[in-house]
Amino acid sequence: MLDFDLSADIQALRSTFADIKAVVDVGGLEAEIARLSEEAGVPDLWDDTDKAQKITSALSHRQTELARIAGIEQRLDDLEVLVELANEMDDEDSAEEARHELAELEDIIGQLEVQTLLDGEYDERPAVVTIRAGAGGVDASDFAEMLLRMYLRWAEQHKYPVTIMDSSYAEEAGIKSATFEVDAPYAFGTLSVEAGTHRLVRMSPFNSAGKRQTSFAAVEVIPLLDEAVEVEIPENDLRVDVFRSSGPGGQSVNTTDSAVRLTHLPTGTVVSMQNEKSQIQNRAAAMRVLQSRLLILQKEQEAAIKKDLAGVITASWGDQMRSYVLAPYQMVKDLRTDHEVNNPSAVFDGDLDGFIAAGIRWRKRPADD
Repeated sequence: MLDFDLSADIQALRSTFADIKAVVDVGGLEAEIARLSEEAGVPDLWDDTDKAQKITSALSHRQTELARIAGIEQRLDDLEVLVELANEMDDEDSAEEARHELAELEDIIGQLEVQTLLDGEYDERPAVVTIRAGAGGVDASDFAEMLLRMYLRWAEQHKYPVTIMDSSYAEEAGIKSATFEVDAPYAFGTLSVEAGTHRLVRMSPFNSAGKRQTSFAAVEVIPLLDEAVEVEIPENDLRVDVFRSSGPGGQSVNTTDSAVRLTHLPTGTVVSMQNEKSQIQNRAAAMRVLQSRLLILQKEQEAAIKKDLAGVITASWGDQMRSYVLAPYQMVKDLRTDHEVNNPSAVFDGDLDGFIAAGIRWRKRPADD
């Protein structure tokens, strides 16, 4: 007779989940959904496309969050029923299914618990991520492209919408830089722990002697702020360059000079944008990112927390926060949290949740740890 009991494990999950629901404030979430639903139902909503998109996007994000909470609650109830069924039917297959479901729920609730730690001023905002090749020549530009694919795969696995805002291809292989937006709840808070210098060690495919090569890439993460949050930029502080968008190998993408590069002269901050079809759209998108960067810079200077948000990233020796080692052994290790895995291929294919969760917990640790 099967004697199968997961009651202690399920109770522990329910306790953790109750704490999460208290932090999330389900009642407040339902009230926010009701308010946004009313705004989304206004007949002339789409007369202002930008406003309509913001309202419908916010509504969709909050409905998804509420559905996730409700889904977990239902799965916990179903798990208890499955355990009872396994015992009543003396069914080892049902017991194994229950063990598998328990493991999945532990993982999901663990991820949700980490999200409750994201309580920074901008943590709930969409994220703008910029990757730049650092020291290491061709290997560095190839590494930068590997990191770009890694983050895009991670976003794809989580069904997070991504927009490539700008990319600059290197002559031989890879990219000099790329900027993309992740439009998801808490995208900035989640991805901000990825900011820093990343280091790759491998047998270089670009070295005819097959020698081991170390290369670096910098990852910068900033929140994309609401357009209502404005930073005044005098026209004489701004240089605007217009150029033709390009793809790998210099191949033209657009037949018109629609790409825009904005340079903020006092700080040297540069933002390029070539995703949109028109010069006007690209300038507006670039201005929004530039304002976000300047506001963060201003906040950092005022609060003397220069490395808490985008930080200063040199992409060279002595500053790396994570190492990706492909030779002589296989390992990816975060040097801040000591979290490591021995499967770099999975990491480069987007398996980042473990590193991100460890990073968020590390950031919230007590100061004397």
